[in-house]
Parts: sequence; C-alpha cells; structure tokens
Amino acid sequence: MREVKAAELKAMLDAESALVVDVREPDEFAAGHIAGAVNLPLSRFDAAALPQAGEKTLVLHCLGGKRSAMALDRCAAAQAAVDTHLAGGVNAWTAAGFPLVRGA
Repeated sequence: MREVKAAELKAMLDAESALVVDVREPDEFAAGHIAGAVNLPLSRFDAAALPQAGEKTLVLHCLGGKRSAMALDRCAAAQAAVDTHLAGGVNAWTAAGFPLVRGA
C-alpha cells in the first residue's frame, strides 16, 4: 500500500497525473469532496467498478484513511492494480489548507 500526503496529491492533481476516488458515503461526498473526485462508497465498493485512469495514478481516499485502506484490501483481493491512498484522507487535505467542493 502506498500513501501519498495531501501536498503530494495536490501536486499530482495540478499536473493532471492523478484520478481521485472517494470511498465515503454519498452524503459525506456531497458535504465536501476533492474537486474532480469520483464517488464509489465502500458500502458497495467493487474494484471492477473503478474508473479507468489511463496513465494517471488512481488514488483512493476517505475521511481519515481507514475506509480507503479497506478498499485497497478489496482491490488487492480482486487483483486490481490500485495501491495508493491519501494518508489522513479529507481530514489531512483540509488541514493542509486545500479546498473542498460542496454538492454531488
């Protein structure tokens, strides 16, 4: 499992080299999410449903890191080539001063 810090993810997004998947529930996602993130809640997470990232790094995240780590475990079990998540989740993102988008 690879963890990226908030500043590293921000740089990756600015360089258009990352695709973010938010594994929180839809109400949490609507309350505030990273711009461009795709919502795929852990409660119905299926590694086969992950978006195609092409040359980008697919980065999973949640509120604090626990659910995204669980989703990575499911990816490993499904032999999906996803191994990266945001260390500290949205909490770390906002603590670093980066904005969230409100709404679905």
